[in-house]
Amino acid sequence: MPLRNKIRSFPRPTRPSHQSLSPTPATDSPWSTARLALTAIFAVDGFLFAAWVVRIPDVRSQVSASHSALGLALLCLSIGAVLTMPLIGRLCLRYGSRPVTVGSLTLLSLAVPLPAHAHSVAALGAVLLLFGVGYGGANVAMNSAAVDLVAQLRRPVMPSFHAGYSLGGLLGAGLGGLLAGHLSAAWALACSGLLGLAVTAVAGVALLRSPAAPMIAPERAGSKEQGSASSGRVRLLVLLFGLTALCTAYGEGAIADWTTLHLTDDVHASAGTAAVGYAAYAFAMTTGRVGGTWLSIRLGQNRVMLFGGVLAAAGMVIAALAPAVPLAIGGFVLVGLGLANLFPLAIAQAGVAGGPQGVALASTLGYGGMLIGPVVIGFLADAVGLPLALTTVAVAASAAALVPLSTRRHVSGGGGGTTVASSEQMTGNR
Repeated sequence: MPLRNKIRSFPRPTRPSHQSLSPTPATDSPWSTARLALTAIFAVDGFLFAAWVVRIPDVRSQVSASHSALGLALLCLSIGAVLTMPLIGRLCLRYGSRPVTVGSLTLLSLAVPLPAHAHSVAALGAVLLLFGVGYGGANVAMNSAAVDLVAQLRRPVMPSFHAGYSLGGLLGAGLGGLLAGHLSAAWALACSGLLGLAVTAVAGVALLRSPAAPMIAPERAGSKEQGSASSGRVRLLVLLFGLTALCTAYGEGAIADWTTLHLTDDVHASAGTAAVGYAAYAFAMTTGRVGGTWLSIRLGQNRVMLFGGVLAAAGMVIAALAPAVPLAIGGFVLVGLGLANLFPLAIAQAGVAGGPQGVALASTLGYGGMLIGPVVIGFLADAVGLPLALTTVAVAASAAALVPLSTRRHVSGGGGGTTVASSEQMTGNR
């Protein structure tokens, strides 16, 4: 007999305990205070990360790091994030996703200025480890809070939160580039950290004071046999959605590091045109996420993921093998549109299946994909050339497109399975 997800709410420290005994009813307004506040939190998270990325060359010169030494220091950021993500999932279950989101983003805002004050590679690695803790914690917690809010709104609005992240990243990169010739890295990162603290304070208070969203957690079965079967099915679902996140992030990481080089070396674009090509890809991804909720309501999340993976695969083949610059840039635009909603919808589905710990596992796998993507492309480029190496992104996108078909069988199957709430269920469509 299929086992349904149980929605239960957890008490919040600042409210009387009796308010948490019954689930919060769905709101009629698609743009509640909580949604606006959480979107701002996603945006400032993307802004802070981009503000750091555009200052990496300055920090590298400051610590006199070689390429390999800088790579090891940057690896500390990834290590901090990956080690933190599973712990944050447990903290969200115990204390609630919203307080953990505010705390993690506060830590990230405080950590952003620190790299500009490091004067050795070891010191840079240490502060980037702290940076990674804040960044990884914020990403798991805010996605967990978003999953709960999606259930409360009964609308598949997860892509809109990630659109906020993308917009924040574009703003952070653009503003950072404009100020690079006028502000030192120390001042620029300090101002970014202060902005992060200000937004966290305002949006965090609004989020914490909003009516508590129900927390999604898999229901425990009555018998040990049913409990074991349902637990295994939940883990399988979360793993499948985590693999979707990994395949998507593999492509995002590879494109971020290799797009401009491919356009200049293989398609013979100028440096300015190559920068425009990557900007077109980033803008296409942001646009796709802005329209992701509309598409999810009308097509359903599984169809959006399926079509997105196919579109990204086709676009990547065009971008990798195109003989002309306009055609290659057009291919990257298709990749951006295709990949746009795969990651947020995979995280959302993992959260519905496994709660905050499902979000943590899927996020960890996704972050791992972003780490290995550029490395794999680099090794393959030396062996077979960069254009053919980039076609592995098409393979990964195709794999991501096939995952929804696998999860549909597990979601709808009997034998003590778990029913994952899809966008059709949340909106009442189809």
